Amino acid sequence: MEYVTLANGVKMPQLGYGVYQVTRDECERCVADALKVGYRHIDTAQSYFNEEEVGNAIKKSGIPRNELFITTKVWIEHYGYEACRKSVLESLRKLQLDYIDLVLLHQPFADYYGAWRALEELYAEGKLRAIGVSNFLPDRLVDLCNFARIKPMVNQVETHPFNQQKVAHEWMNKYGVVHEAWAPFGEGRGGLFTDPVLVKIGEKYGKTAAQVILRWHLQRGIVVIPKSTHIERMEQNFDVFGFTLSDEDMQAIAALDKEQSSFFSHTDPATVEMFVKMVEERRGKTSDTAKKNW
Repeated sequence: MEYVTLANGVKMPQLGYGVYQVTRDECERCVADALKVGYRHIDTAQSYFNEEEVGNAIKKSGIPRNELFITTKVWIEHYGYEACRKSVLESLRKLQLDYIDLVLLHQPFADYYGAWRALEELYAEGKLRAIGVSNFLPDRLVDLCNFARIKPMVNQVETHPFNQQKVAHEWMNKYGVVHEAWAPFGEGRGGLFTDPVLVKIGEKYGKTAAQVILRWHLQRGIVVIPKSTHIERMEQNFDVFGFTLSDEDMQAIAALDKEQSSFFSHTDPATVEMFVKMVEERRGKTSDTAKKNW
């Protein structure tokens, strides 16, 4: 395993297992399989609704806690100081942990400053080993780095060969923020897995295009959290430490950059409205459930 060192000295495995879109029915089994393969970094979030299943798998694994690196993320509806603090303590309960290795603010909207103050406090109390953000574009990241008491240690953003985040990467490096990729494969959109450049490079090393993509991320110093529900694919994704891409390979992949999201833009007002709608819908569901229980 290769590691990156965060600004506070904490070592973070550069390759992890992500559980986004892994259903609650499958999650515990998938995390158990990932741990069996050798993964020690697990990435979940409040909005994935599977923290409890992740916690169950961790507890049953018998792996010493100090060998694991667990990440979760605070969802927008829990922003603001009080709500954020309460939600993180609830995540600790669901994960069945005494501390969480890394907690991120999931989106750059609403009262993220109030939420950040809660993370700073929980970090000072030893309940969190590191704190960071997700989906923060360079302007908002630089804002937080300069005006918060503690700078974010990680920024998790969409990153893959078709959206390489080169400018964002430079700003993260300037402020000592570790770059972490969500959707490191771009979910295969745009024919990424069959791209001729990636396939040809893979043939040279006896690797798949997916393995080439992960190796490219690692050599850029980026943390990756690929997701799969199949143990064979988990093993394949884990087998990326025995080869090194040449400078020529890295340059060829760099040329694939389309400099645009394969999903949506966080600078688009419609995207903000989409997240507002998601929060409102979830609040409505929570209210309906409470009424039924009452």
